[in-house]
Amino acid sequence: MKILISNDDGYQAPGIIALYEALSAIDGVDVDVVAPEHNNSAKSNALTLHSPLYVHHAANGFRYVNGTPADCVHIAMTGLLGYRPNLVVSGINNGANMGDDTIYSGTVGAAMEGFLFGVPAIAFSQVERNWGELQSAAQKARQIVQQMMQQQLIGASPWLLNVNIPNLPLEQMGQVKLCRLGRRHSAEPVITQVNPRGETMYWIGSAGAAKDDSEGTDFHATAHGHVSMTPLKVDLTDHDHLVYWAQTASRLDTAMQGVQKQEMA
Repeated sequence: MKILISNDDGYQAPGIIALYEALSAIDGVDVDVVAPEHNNSAKSNALTLHSPLYVHHAANGFRYVNGTPADCVHIAMTGLLGYRPNLVVSGINNGANMGDDTIYSGTVGAAMEGFLFGVPAIAFSQVERNWGELQSAAQKARQIVQQMMQQQLIGASPWLLNVNIPNLPLEQMGQVKLCRLGRRHSAEPVITQVNPRGETMYWIGSAGAAKDDSEGTDFHATAHGHVSMTPLKVDLTDHDHLVYWAQTASRLDTAMQGVQKQEMA
């Protein structure tokens, strides 16, 4: 069993170190780390296309890249490793990736890049920031991976899971709950400041509070001390409204043809 680990907090983050130590302790598992050089939170699935990427070796054996989380997994999968991992694991992130956060998350983006290459992938995050009870979170991540190995869920077909772990001692954590993504309110207003040159600077505001945190969501599960597990997919097609948009597109096309005939007359 070969596991590739990445993250978005950077190769020196406590979360990735704890995750590496936890997964390396599993018998029969080889673990490689390819992670960003610096914090790349909220980089989603971005790839670096207009500047070169460099890979460096850290003293602890980790490899780090001057790029995004998706860059790290992409170059690892397409030549750097020299083999195909059985599992891609991202994290442990410093803070939750729930609800709408998953769209922006570099942690999820790294895992998704592995999934796009046909490899099962898991994104692990802690609900609260600042690494409280990190070792317990790493132990829970190891338990999840071990159980998936024992139940032969790794290798059959690719899947993508988003897992959020409450900042609790292991013995106080609730069970793993399969959840749907919740929703957040719109983000807080942008923050403006003026720099010494008199130019206005803009800082993205904080994420909005939970809007849909009802039972069955990741917000609800973690608020009650459980580990949330949400299967994700990449297909963004609005399947529920395909018929509506087919009819709408037909009307639009008819109208545009009429305008075009008038313009040509």
